[in-house]
Order: sequence, then C-alpha cells, then structure tokens
Amino acid sequence: MYKAFEDRNRQFWIVHTLGWLGFTIVNYLNSLVLETRDAYLVVLALDSYIGWLITIPLRYAYQKVWHWEPWKMVLTVLTLAIVTAAIWTAVRNFNYWEIYRHGARPDDWLKYVRDTPFAFYVMLSWSGLYFGIKYYQTLQLEKQKLLTAMNKAHEAQLKMLRYQLNPHFLFNTLNAISTLVLINESDTANKMVTRLSDFLRYSLYKDPINKVPLEQEVYAARLYLEIEKVRFSERLSVVFDLEEGTEQALVPSLILQPLIENAIKYAVASQIDGGKIAITAKKFGHDLLLEVADNGPGMVITDGLPKSNDSGVGLVNTKERLSALYDNNFALVLTHNQPSGLKVNIRIPLQLEKTEQEHA
Repeated sequence: MYKAFEDRNRQFWIVHTLGWLGFTIVNYLNSLVLETRDAYLVVLALDSYIGWLITIPLRYAYQKVWHWEPWKMVLTVLTLAIVTAAIWTAVRNFNYWEIYRHGARPDDWLKYVRDTPFAFYVMLSWSGLYFGIKYYQTLQLEKQKLLTAMNKAHEAQLKMLRYQLNPHFLFNTLNAISTLVLINESDTANKMVTRLSDFLRYSLYKDPINKVPLEQEVYAARLYLEIEKVRFSERLSVVFDLEEGTEQALVPSLILQPLIENAIKYAVASQIDGGKIAITAKKFGHDLLLEVADNGPGMVITDGLPKSNDSGVGLVNTKERLSALYDNNFALVLTHNQPSGLKVNIRIPLQLEKTEQEHA
C-alpha cells in the first residue's frame, strides 16, 4: 500500500510539471507568432511557475472533497477554481506590467483580474484532468484489488480442498460410515453420507470470491464438524454463539473453514481427552467480530501473530484474503484463551444481506 501511494504521488508531480511545461511551450509558440519581445519569455516563465505553485493546494483540497456528495464537490471545485483563477490572473498581469511594460501600471486596479475567465478555464481544465486521472487510478486500483482477491480466494479454495479431500480425511470419514453400517446404524450412516455430500457440494460450488450470509458459513461449518464428530465422538465438543442479527451479515465464503481445521488439528486431535471449539459472532458498532476459540495447548504469540512460521493451516492465506477484500479495514489477531488454548479473532465491516423487500 505504501509503495502504491508513493507511485501515485510521483505520478502526480510528473504529470503536474509536464502539464505546466506544456502550457509554457504552447504560449511561447503563440508569442513567436505575435512577435513579442524577449522579455515576454521571462513573464511567461513566471506565469507558468506561479500557476504550478498555486495549483498544488488544489490537489490537497480535492483529496478532501473526493468522497463528498456530488453537488457539494462540484460547488467546491467551481469556487476554488474561480478564486485560484482570480489570484493567478492578478499575479500574471502584475508580472506583465512590472516586467514587460516596465512599471506601466493600469489606471484601474480591476484590470489586474480582467483575464479571470481565461484563467478560470485553465483552472477548470486542470481540475478536470486531476479528477479524471484520479478516477482512472481508483478504477485501476479496485481492479487490481479484485484480481488479487480472486486469486487469493481461489487459492484458499484449493488449499481447503487439498486438506479436506485428502485420502486420510476421506478414509476416516468413509471408515466411520462403514462402521455405522456394520453395527446396523443405517440411519446414522445415511445421515453421514448426506452431510458429506452436502459439505463437498458447498466446498466445490461456493465461489470464495463472493460474500455469503454468516448463516451459510455456519451451516457448512456444522456439516464439517458433524463429520469430524464421528471420528472424535465425545472428544470433540462444539459451541456456537451467534448474536441475534449477525446471521445475515455478509462474510467471505469459506473464511471459517481453515480456522476450524486449525482448532481440530492442534487442539482436539493432539490431546488424549480431545477438546472444545467455540465459534462466536457479534456486532461491535459498524463491525462484525468473528472468533474461533479452542482449549488446546495454544502457541507462542507475538503482537497478535504466531511467533513461529508454523501458523497452522490457512491462517496466513486467510489474512491475505481479508487484506485483498477489505484493504486495511480489517483485523486478524491471535490471543491466548483462558485457562488454556487459542483464540483467532477477525474484525470486518458489518454488511447485512439485502432482503427481498429492500430490493422491491
């Protein structure tokens, strides 16, 4: 992000300088046609330099109004363009009379701003170019972010499938189903086959680039955990705590999956007595807070991140996905659970799914 800011800043100064240099060249060529004296070149250079200086504050002013309502932004731009044009015209005419005319001042001071309409046209053109270039850069940045998010999302999906659809996972699941059949638990076996089928369907057909209601993610998490519960039986305990109103909050699809996998691997499978996983969702102002906690052995944490590179399945990828989707408006932090274990906390903007009534 810092590099992108530096690139845009450098591009501004290059385009800004080249623009005023072009203004100087065009007016100099025009002066050759009119056969003006050599002193006019000095005046023209000063005019362009003052124009170069006086339009710099416009950049910072326009950055402030970029997100304003259209009518406020247009009104502000017109006002600033007129004021800047009047100041620039006064300085240009002062240079003209003091340097080119050797102090032959006009009779009326209003003549110092007589060319304001022309200057207003120049300032308005500068403003139009600024907003046009900035809009183009914004579109390119959003396009780049979308492409990055798509790449990370598909990478996350492939990673999930790599860990989920491996022979060990399928063997354990199918072996559990086979065992249920052998002990005449046909109904339970059928339910397990249905859950496995639903889970695989969700994993394969749900596009990770799209945001889905939290209740759908919880549904997929329940399918996966019910399958794992056959492996671990009473060793696996799961608790869902969803604050009312969070079910329709939009979250990146498959965002909980790698976090639950980490908890299974490091907190449940690694302990003789198994473990407990708690999945929590709640609203905090304009944000949605998600938490996956376990009571396993935990890990060493430094500044909210794992101290070692072994951060668990998909944790780094999850952070990269969130960064691509939400820019800097998110947080992923690891904390110690009490009395033991690990918490993975995610904060993202709260976006609610629109109902059919709202669409109507």
